[in-house]
Amino acid sequence: MKKSSFIYSTFVIYTMLFISCGESSDGNGESLSANGGSSKEVIIGKQVWMTENLNVDKFRNGDPIPKAKTPEEWKRAGEKKQAAWCYYDNDPANGVKYGKLYNWYAVNDSRGLAPKGWHIPTDDEWKVLIDYLGGKDVAGKKMKSTSGWIRNGNGTNESGFLGLPGGYRSIFGNFMAIGCYGDWWSISEEDTNYAYELSLYRNFDSTGNYMGFKIGGLSVRCLKD
Repeated sequence: MKKSSFIYSTFVIYTMLFISCGESSDGNGESLSANGGSSKEVIIGKQVWMTENLNVDKFRNGDPIPKAKTPEEWKRAGEKKQAAWCYYDNDPANGVKYGKLYNWYAVNDSRGLAPKGWHIPTDDEWKVLIDYLGGKDVAGKKMKSTSGWIRNGNGTNESGFLGLPGGYRSIFGNFMAIGCYGDWWSISEEDTNYAYELSLYRNFDSTGNYMGFKIGGLSVRCLKD
């Protein structure tokens, strides 16, 4: 597929997901936390994954990661190819539940976003996970949490991955699709503007591997070295 068609298709998917999303909860009451829980890692096949989205504001060497609250700050960081993070809707309560959203420049920073002993997965490592769970047509349901996804979009979490619908931040700095869309960076890039990501959806049991704009804000999961 030509890149222009691919990008258009991805934009259509994002748009459809946003239109279909609401802000209401399904009310199942499962406690999902980016800071705690009985287990912070899970073995899936031969891989060990974190069971929480990353929620750090410093690189591994201790340097602070710049916080970008306003759309202007977010876009400026992307234009300069500088690392940035935010909470969804700039609400710290969303950080407790979903972790932080990072642009790809934070993910790829040489100072290290992942904690010691962990790394940001490559696109191929995401595909290993998906293949182990039966392929992209069914893996999504096994990766999604059992509550928190709106309109009966919950999964079984039989993988233990505990996939959360943390939404994303667009290239324009607006927040979209919390409750029905989860998206995680890979370290793999396509070119100077695009990198690969793993997506879960409210209304599908499947997963998606797409190219996303590096200046967008996505969740991060870490894989053990």
